[in-house]
Amino acid sequence: MVDYTATDTRIAYAELHCVSNFSFLRGASRPEELIDTAASLGYTALAITDECSMAGMVRAYGRAREIGFKLIVGSEFALDDSFRLVALARDASAYSRLCRLITQARRAAEKGEYDITRELIDNAGLDTCCLLLVPPYHPSAPQQQLDQWIHWFKKLGPHTYLALELHYGAYDQKHSHWVINTANRFDMPVVAAGDVHMHRRQRRALQDVVTCIRHNCTLDTAGRRLFQNGERYMRDARALCSIYPEQAIQNSADVAALCEFDLGELNYTYPKEVVPAEFTSIEYLRKLTYEGMHWRWPDGVEEHVKEQIDHELKLIEHMHYESYFLTVYDIVHYARSQHILCQGRGSAANSAVCYSLGITEVDPSRTSMLFERFISKERNEPPDIDVDFEHERREEVIQYIYTKYGRHRAALAATVICYRKRSAVRDIGKVLGLQQEQVDALSKSLAWWDGANVIGERLEAMGFDAQSPLM
Repeated sequence: MVDYTATDTRIAYAELHCVSNFSFLRGASRPEELIDTAASLGYTALAITDECSMAGMVRAYGRAREIGFKLIVGSEFALDDSFRLVALARDASAYSRLCRLITQARRAAEKGEYDITRELIDNAGLDTCCLLLVPPYHPSAPQQQLDQWIHWFKKLGPHTYLALELHYGAYDQKHSHWVINTANRFDMPVVAAGDVHMHRRQRRALQDVVTCIRHNCTLDTAGRRLFQNGERYMRDARALCSIYPEQAIQNSADVAALCEFDLGELNYTYPKEVVPAEFTSIEYLRKLTYEGMHWRWPDGVEEHVKEQIDHELKLIEHMHYESYFLTVYDIVHYARSQHILCQGRGSAANSAVCYSLGITEVDPSRTSMLFERFISKERNEPPDIDVDFEHERREEVIQYIYTKYGRHRAALAATVICYRKRSAVRDIGKVLGLQQEQVDALSKSLAWWDGANVIGERLEAMGFDAQSPLM
């Protein structure tokens, strides 16, 4: 039996349960703000665990790499009986399996939702992850049912932990005793976690507002939908040590040490379907390019064009982009075979290889091209080949991609939009219970070119307090 006693301020702590504003209408802080705050508080690491999503991970990784801070890649899933599962990637294999689980859960539900089941988790192979089970704070289910959840959870892998999350609630002492006693009965370690939703306490007002927007209610009618206090922020060592046992905090740092995966390890694996078995990727690309070269210039190819094509092929091979070119060529070739109008544009027009493959229509023999605008060793980032397809038949191209590469490996890319001033004012106005006429007047007074401070000025002109923490 582990003795979970009080601690001191010298012990290391890693936050293992934290959602950002990419958990839409839940988190109230950006990933960059969370990373900066964790680093300033001396945390050993921070896990971004947005709900069934990796949407905020790239921004978090960029900031963590910039300041030299350890980021743990993870995700959170809501289970039945108010349990939550937090999965943290220990290595690239764990990351791959976690992403696959997110995809399966999202595909099993309507857009914007997800459907997670025990069976789905059992088959996800999460034994390479560090797994935290977050029990309900004030459970309504009988003890036997709660024990069944923990018994199931413990079998998921060798690195399973029962999370203890305390926020100065009415049942903190009772909850802490229950978690520790349960962990001892099942021979499981307890790990301290914060269920962080904001990087500082002052974001409480915003967190309440986005919660009301999510539930389509006002602040006056939100009731228990809101958190009972503003403690779901990143707390300093003194606050943590006053409520968590020493061993639970030490376990958080130990879990963080197990999670060695870094997003920088990832490399894209291109589809093999675009390359015949008897060729390597570069051999096949070179073959298609030379064939296209003679098709483009049937009366002979000028020497400087040949040199340009050879230069591009060498750079493409050096950067390992040949399969990407072959994938685009395959899609364009299909469209042209079906008489679907299409044409490449943008910086790809600087490529003689793209012209030879029929992707673009800019003749390099008639222009002075700068291929490095398209691909450069110094930038070390994949090229961007934009191809437009006629609107009426675009769906045929999409279905071809799904059919050839499989729906499990092809998806439409989405852009993440942000609140604009007018839509933000309208939603906040509803949450505050303002009259529709007031919201309309303020919203219509705003334009896209207005600065960030103009809302406060307009509110003061309408008789509102512009110093509200929401503004």
